This record gives sequence, structure tokens and C-alpha cells, in this order.
Amino acid sequence: MKLLFVRHGMTKSNEERRYLGRTDEELSEKGIGELRSKWSSKREADIFAISPMKRCGMTAKCIWGEDFSDREQIIIEEWREIDFGIFEGKTYEELKDNNDYCLWLDSNCTMKIPGGESREEFIKRTMTGFYRLLSICKQKEVENVVCVVHGGTIMSIFSEISGRDYYDFMIGNGESRELIIEEDRYEIPYYSISGRFPS
Repeated sequence: MKLLFVRHGMTKSNEERRYLGRTDEELSEKGIGELRSKWSSKREADIFAISPMKRCGMTAKCIWGEDFSDREQIIIEEWREIDFGIFEGKTYEELKDNNDYCLWLDSNCTMKIPGGESREEFIKRTMTGFYRLLSICKQKEVENVVCVVHGGTIMSIFSEISGRDYYDFMIGNGESRELIIEEDRYEIPYYSISGRFPS
């Protein structure tokens, strides 16, 4: 089975380098234009698995058009972006003198954000959705899945199954990474990583 993970296109908050997690923001005009230029060709999909947030659904529609509308769509609630709590909607410049923000940065962004989530909580949530999707795909005998999600979702899944660092898998808006799964083995071609799923 091949899963193509696509990070949603750019939003206004992305353009302004604001922390964007729980806010259900749409794509910006710039984001839509970039997606159309980046995705002149597209991967075939048997089903789409997407975050419930608007920016992900809009990205799938922008790239795949009628193909998206005609295929089965599975909404993975657990794939919402991390909740940035009190940092939501703010920039580094706006937060750099905030003590909670400084503590979070010092923890390599792992500690629980006031009013939000910790990285551990986020990864656990994301992986619950990932394994649920794998179970659905196995039942349906699906071969090609397109997952339109958030940057944090991709970093969570790829780092958790590979044991690599979370930030090794950071990608830009509208970019994608592939995951190939055969029984209990996985391959991440772009990074030349392969192995067995952790038990």
C-alpha cells in the first residue's frame, strides 16, 4: 500500500509566520496559486484521508478537483493540527518575551503548551488516527491513499514509526512525502528509511 502525505497549502497565518493549530483557516490566494503551479500532475488515489480542517479539504479539492469529489473520503478527526494554546495566532516576535513561550522553546517544543497540547499528547492522538486508517485500508484492500494533512501530522507519524527526530520530517506547504507499507514493514523513499513498525 502506498500513502502519499500532502501538507496543506499556505494560509494567511502561514504567510505571516503565525502559529496555526486549532484555528480553522482557509487557504490564501497565494496558497491556492502555489498549489496549482506545484501540482501540474497528481497521484492516483483510491481513497482520500484528510484532516477535518478547511485548509486540508481545500487543498485536496484544489489539486485533485473532480477526482477528489468522486472518491471516498475518510475524515480523520485525530489528524487536526497540534493545539498551540495561548501561542495560537501569534508570531515569534509577539511571543519572544513571554516566559511560557521561552520555557517551551527551551524544551525543544515538547512541553505542554498552556491551554494546548504537549508534543507527546499530539503524537499519541495522531498515531491513533493513523492506525485506524491502516485498519480501514486493510479491510477495504486499498492500494493508493492520499492523505491531506498538516505539517505536524506528517512529522508525528514519520518520526514515531522511524524513531528519527520529529523535525527531520518538516516540509513546506503543498509539499509531500510517500510512505510505503507491506505487512509490518515500511519504507520512506525520500529519506531512504525503511524498517519494521514498532511493536
